[in-house]
Amino acid sequence: MLWDRGHKSEDVIDRRGEGGPAGAGVGGAGILFWLFSRFGFKGLLIGGVVLAVGYFMSASPGEDSSGAGPAPSAEDRSNQRGVTPAGQDPGAADEPAQFVGFVLDDVQKTWQEIFARNGAQYSRAKLVLFSGATASGCGTGTTQTGPFYCPRDRRVYIDLDFYRELARRFGAPGDFAQAYVIAHEVGHHVQNLLGTMERARSLAQGTDRENEVSIQQELQADCFAGIWAHSTQQRELLQAGDVEEGLRAAAAVGDDTLQKKAQGRVTPESWTHGSSEQRMTWFKRGYETGSTKACDTGGAEHVLSPQKAAERPDPSRLGK
Repeated sequence: MLWDRGHKSEDVIDRRGEGGPAGAGVGGAGILFWLFSRFGFKGLLIGGVVLAVGYFMSASPGEDSSGAGPAPSAEDRSNQRGVTPAGQDPGAADEPAQFVGFVLDDVQKTWQEIFARNGAQYSRAKLVLFSGATASGCGTGTTQTGPFYCPRDRRVYIDLDFYRELARRFGAPGDFAQAYVIAHEVGHHVQNLLGTMERARSLAQGTDRENEVSIQQELQADCFAGIWAHSTQQRELLQAGDVEEGLRAAAAVGDDTLQKKAQGRVTPESWTHGSSEQRMTWFKRGYETGSTKACDTGGAEHVLSPQKAAERPDPSRLGK
């Protein structure tokens, strides 16, 4: 993938080298608590698999989407200006972090343009780089949690060790595989802004459709990632093999693939993200069409359109 080396993003908060927050060791318990609160006792059964696959489930430690989270700390604000926080390795501003920042900005610029075409205003997400563990608006995020989006503070969280594991253990190397992960998480931010994340969760809560709705949301985020990939192809940023890298990454985080590696068998009733084939299919659909209309994975109000934007009393407050 062609990108601007040396790129600095104002939306990346670099917490690497700071160490985890107090109580970081309870990250797994936090995930189980969230699963119980969302899925009941069935969630505890799912939790064993979530923790077993660790990096690759993209499971958030929480999913409280009740508005914006806390304001950035002084360290966060200084880092957004390019100042290295106290105690952090000065060499942290490295090429992997620059690539993450470039992709984040490029993905969000794409969505800003899509929203603008539909009479709505896009509110940018922040991305937090961390190592080991870090605090988020949804609880403690850990390396084992994997990349996740927290709707409460509107931030994406990534430990770059995830990318090494994605390549080493699951055979999905390459810069575009890494870009797919970021674009997928920003896809959840788009869902949060549109309000579909909270509406879908409310409709499914207390019914037998929690897993089905979760899968729909994840596959839509894959489709949204494909829309961004479509835009990079239009702007001639793609290189040979990039799309294949993205597809391999999507396949690597399919529920069936993860379950086979974690427990030696596949249990579709516990899926929360979709199969490898489904994830590849929806990423490809977004890539081939470049249209949000192609990303309605569940028949709910998922698609951004001028009509839906007009229905909101204040489009600048999407997700409120």
